[in-house]
Amino acid sequence: MTSAEWTPERIAALIALWNEELSTSEIGRRLGITKNAVIGKVHRLGLPKRRPSAKDDEDTADVADVVKLEALTSEMCSWPVGNPGDKAFHFCGEQVVPGKPYCSKHCAVAYIRTGRDRGQTSVA
Repeated sequence: MTSAEWTPERIAALIALWNEELSTSEIGRRLGITKNAVIGKVHRLGLPKRRPSAKDDEDTADVADVVKLEALTSEMCSWPVGNPGDKAFHFCGEQVVPGKPYCSKHCAVAYIRTGRDRGQTSVA
């Protein structure tokens, strides 16, 4: 992918593709940029947010046994899943590692072992 040089023509193409309700990934592919570049420019241009589609509602309905904040306990993994603004946002909910707020899978992501923790000595 190349960096986005936002010429008036490229901005017009972005707006047209956005109005066609294509995904940010697809818009990025067509413009030869990343979806994050698309999201950033859409935000800076102040383009209207999109309405949730029927597919989004179906995806939310398919999520079974999700753990919402109200149901979260100290024995449940509190790793957030999804975007807090989405209806499907929830927490992992798996059994936590004793003394940690996360399950073993999310502890592996959250905690980085240093050289000292691995038994290695650093050279000064």
